[in-house]
Amino acid sequence: MRSAIVGFVVGAAWLQMQATLPQYFLLIFLFILACALFALSRHAPPSQFKILLRAVMGVLLGFVWAALFAHYYLSHELSKELEGQDITIVGTINSMPSYFERGVRFNFAVEKVLPLEGLAPVIPGKLALSWYTDYDYSNIKADAKQKITEVQPGERWQFTVRLRKPHGNANPSGFDYEMWLLEQNIRATGYIRPEPSIEQKNVRLDDFVFSFNHVVERCRSWLRERVQHALQDKPYAGVIVALVVGDQRAISQSDWTVFNRTGISHLVSISGLHITMVAALFAGLIFALWRRSFFTSARLPLILPAQKAAALAGALAALIYVLLAGSGLPAQRTLIMLGVVATALWCGRITSISHVLCLALGLVVLLDPWAVLGPGFWLSFAAVAVILYVSVGRATANAVDGQSHWRTVLKSATLTQYAVTLGLVPLTVLLFGQTSLVSPVANAIAIPLVSFLVTPLALVGSVLPSPLSGWCLLTAHFLVAELAQLLNWLSEFSWAVWAAPVPSWWMFALALIGTLWMLAPRGWPARYLGFFAWLPLVLNAPTHPRAGEMWVTAFDVGQGMALLIETEQHRFLYDTGPFYSPESDGGNRVILPYLRARGINQLDGMMISHSDMDHAGGALSIMKEIKIARVSSSLPLQHPIVNAASLHEPCVAGQAWHWDGADFELLHPTAASYASDKWKPNARSCTLKITLNGLSILLPGDIEAVQEAELVEGGATKLAAHVLLAPHHGSGTSSTLPFLQAVHPQIALFQVGYRNRYRHPKPEIFERYGELGITRLRNDEAGTITLHFGSTLDVSEYRVEHARYWYGR
Repeated sequence: MRSAIVGFVVGAAWLQMQATLPQYFLLIFLFILACALFALSRHAPPSQFKILLRAVMGVLLGFVWAALFAHYYLSHELSKELEGQDITIVGTINSMPSYFERGVRFNFAVEKVLPLEGLAPVIPGKLALSWYTDYDYSNIKADAKQKITEVQPGERWQFTVRLRKPHGNANPSGFDYEMWLLEQNIRATGYIRPEPSIEQKNVRLDDFVFSFNHVVERCRSWLRERVQHALQDKPYAGVIVALVVGDQRAISQSDWTVFNRTGISHLVSISGLHITMVAALFAGLIFALWRRSFFTSARLPLILPAQKAAALAGALAALIYVLLAGSGLPAQRTLIMLGVVATALWCGRITSISHVLCLALGLVVLLDPWAVLGPGFWLSFAAVAVILYVSVGRATANAVDGQSHWRTVLKSATLTQYAVTLGLVPLTVLLFGQTSLVSPVANAIAIPLVSFLVTPLALVGSVLPSPLSGWCLLTAHFLVAELAQLLNWLSEFSWAVWAAPVPSWWMFALALIGTLWMLAPRGWPARYLGFFAWLPLVLNAPTHPRAGEMWVTAFDVGQGMALLIETEQHRFLYDTGPFYSPESDGGNRVILPYLRARGINQLDGMMISHSDMDHAGGALSIMKEIKIARVSSSLPLQHPIVNAASLHEPCVAGQAWHWDGADFELLHPTAASYASDKWKPNARSCTLKITLNGLSILLPGDIEAVQEAELVEGGATKLAAHVLLAPHHGSGTSSTLPFLQAVHPQIALFQVGYRNRYRHPKPEIFERYGELGITRLRNDEAGTITLHFGSTLDVSEYRVEHARYWYGR
């Protein structure tokens, strides 16, 4: 059974690597083949061959099952023709609303679609909607401005919405939003429109529509409101909310940075340890009460043994907690494992730990085939596997008295923490490109504090009546605040995190073997030799261009600009992407994850073309995390980015430098432009030309027609380049014909967001490039675009090189 389950997981993971989904006839053939292998394995004698047959059977079944799941979910896709149209729908809010500075987000279950031009359009049954307060009302009457009403799970509403197909930024080492939407079975996203007429208003129709999911989500929302009300304006209220209902969205990005650097982010959620603790608490309570009921008239142990009653109580408590937690992956894994153990106890069967782990593994993938793509899946099961590897079947000393008992418990906990910390290093580096060196100390303090004090207080405080609830929640918050001070201190050490490039498969496999060797039982020969298998992982150096080469990476940051230029020994960032929200920007969402995965911890230079937030929005996040030798920009001297830079230089035409055979030259703005206040930020964009081996790229920022004309008049020959970053994202005020003729590029890059509100690039401008025979590449279609400058110019597109079936390209 175990080999079949492992094979099932491998098969599901194999399907998720496919660029296209297999056709149904192939799936039928694979299913028949799996059945044949099962029949063959039943008649085969117990041997390695039988294990192999079961494993291959599992691979085929996992592949077929995941493919059927994907076919079903993708069949609910929004049609391209309905994107951007006003559609009036009726349905219910079926998730906890998430309030943010600009409005509120929630999932919406569609019940009815009002006719559009006489016909009711077909749309997906589950939508992710946003209701904004800062909608552009320039073309709408003042009395038609929408007013956001507080929403609750289970309410029935009528909304007029604009929808679009699932789309997210596609970058190496970045979060795959499109895959996440598919996993949630959300096949369209959109926003609620202002009320366009009297007949079509955004109105609440019913206060509550009964369903099991609505009851659970309303309870979660109620608990969250109680915690937030008791902890108003408290800095770590978001942590308490996360521990009670699993909603982590209120935790600030700065706190997440500290938690990640100290390796305790797994505790700032409803983890397996928390669920096990709650289940054990209820099981112990019921066990004690059930046994003592024999001395009453009930005599419950004669009806049902106390052990079975305790197992049932623990399983039910775990189930309720997991539902309130939002059923995250670690919670699912723990619930399944506890359920298997409780079932085995009820049936009177001894259950192997490895069977429990494999069964949990298989059930998680059976319910969610995309779980194998999440780092939490591998970290969760790997942590349990490491604990089992270093504990099951190993001899322990028998406690003689109370003192030796506590010494044994402390020693066991220390060894377990050591094993988990050491055992997860290769996997953590593979997934994140870094691992925390202070995590053993941080976890040794945080695990008992959060698990046995903060979490129980938060749970009890969320349900007790006032003022008891407030006392419990304030105490829990006080403990978290004190812990946060210690974690902040630990995270400030320069060596708190060890960063390394994401290793290749053979480096990871070798390090994994070395880890198993080092954690082998006492008496295993020369366990220290396992460390030498880590050497390729430890000594792994960041990749870089060879001599005479240059790499240019144009990130998919949405509606904004960000490009990384790399030569043999230098790295330079041109613009930093947009500002998304106070906690999210192109720097911390796209650029930093990429740099970490590559093992890049410093930049030789960063240029901010101008002050618009779609170009400068991610700069401060990047400057907080990595060292930047020099910042160049056209920003005013009082700008926060200028103040944060260790060395700042204004962009001035004529500045030039030479790195590793590549020539960098600024063509705009002039020094005189800084003395004038008539120029808009776009007009003062830093325009940079980079040339290597006769091949060049021109980065003009957001210059417009006037500046283009000045550059052409000032020397058209200087503008010639093989690659042009389309000025101002291809707006109607840039990319004039004389400018394009002077640059005469072979390739044009358009850094634009999918269906952006500015409608960049403008159709007529985009066609102008095509009429000139210029190859046009768009980030919203290609994802990250990488240019390799050498003896020739090579181009790669992320959505092509890393094609997945859910991209729909």
